[in-house]
Amino acid sequence: MAIIRRQPEPERGITRARTWDPLDMMQELMRWDPFREMSRRLGRDDLTGFVPTFDVKETKEAYIFKADLPGVKEGDVELSMTSNRLTISGQRQEEKKDEGDQYYAYERSYGSFSRSFTLPEGVDVDQIRAELKDGVLNVVVPKRPEVQPKKIPLKGSEKGGEKAKA
Repeated sequence: MAIIRRQPEPERGITRARTWDPLDMMQELMRWDPFREMSRRLGRDDLTGFVPTFDVKETKEAYIFKADLPGVKEGDVELSMTSNRLTISGQRQEEKKDEGDQYYAYERSYGSFSRSFTLPEGVDVDQIRAELKDGVLNVVVPKRPEVQPKKIPLKGSEKGGEKAKA
């Protein structure tokens, strides 16, 4: 049995002219990766390996980092903080392949990764929390209390405009 991925065939007798759109052309150029083209010619589809993507957000109290790390074990992830640079590194182990197995598609990526983030001054390095649960890494980097936003009371003129009369 062979599994073949096919592109939908165009309807016969109908030719669709592609119009020239500068926006489409620019988007196509921005997606072009010369290294990916080179790796395809070398017979490898992806030279980068496993590269998790991160969501990074700032709240009033902390900086929060989230990454999907499916198949990564807790012992395979390392977090370190040097000065104001947070580094998250690890690896996703490749599953064993039996020589008798025949793959019809091999698209999942494996390997080591490392990401570094430079944080602004005022983070509380001693209170950083990290958790890997259900394949999602959550890292919370709290801000020190003195750098958290504070509400400043506004002192205005006296009620009823008495000050304006004087």
